[in-house]
Amino acid sequence: MHLLLVEDDAMLGESICDGARQSGWSIDHVADAQAARTALTDHTYAAVLLDIGLPGDSGLTVLRTMRNRYDATPVLILTARGQLSERIAGLDAGADDYLVKPFQFDELWARVRSVIRRSQGRVIPVFTHGDVRIDRARRVVSKAGVDVVLSAYEYRTLLALVERPGHVITRDTLHAVVYGSASTVESNTIAVFIHQLRRKLGEDLIRTVHGLGYVVGPPAA
Repeated sequence: MHLLLVEDDAMLGESICDGARQSGWSIDHVADAQAARTALTDHTYAAVLLDIGLPGDSGLTVLRTMRNRYDATPVLILTARGQLSERIAGLDAGADDYLVKPFQFDELWARVRSVIRRSQGRVIPVFTHGDVRIDRARRVVSKAGVDVVLSAYEYRTLLALVERPGHVITRDTLHAVVYGSASTVESNTIAVFIHQLRRKLGEDLIRTVHGLGYVVGPPAA
């Protein structure tokens, strides 16, 4: 399991990372909101440990950006702000749990395990279309029983489509999901990802609806 820690306190961050590795987790550590957004774009994580008071931007902004992109990665907020209104704001923004500093590390890892278990229970664990199988809980994609390696961008594009099978997803929506709504990356990169997905998973998985966007058929019965 791979975690992301977003924490600007260097000493606390180092302690959490050491504890994570001793508990058998792998973990990436970033210290500000922009680095967090980049890490979440380039990688997939089992859970995010997110401080609210970050330099440059709030952790809640990072969280809202995740949820606006249909990123359902479980988020555990770590903060010194223990007021009820702050906890409510975090949960309303899409957090899965809230832990107030200072905390015991045993409780931290117990809560991480808990949010991961709950998140796996919220999603349909497997989507199938023909011989393509997408195990969202394990983040594994296969075709005809053989695992297929996708880039983080390709995987995020595919998930955005299978979240609403049978519905047309516009290019602008896919662009926002993959890169974030504020990205200046050229939107024609979505067409590149679609091409790569078709090459790896078959031409019939994703249909183009000209002038509108792309659609994946409904899950197999």
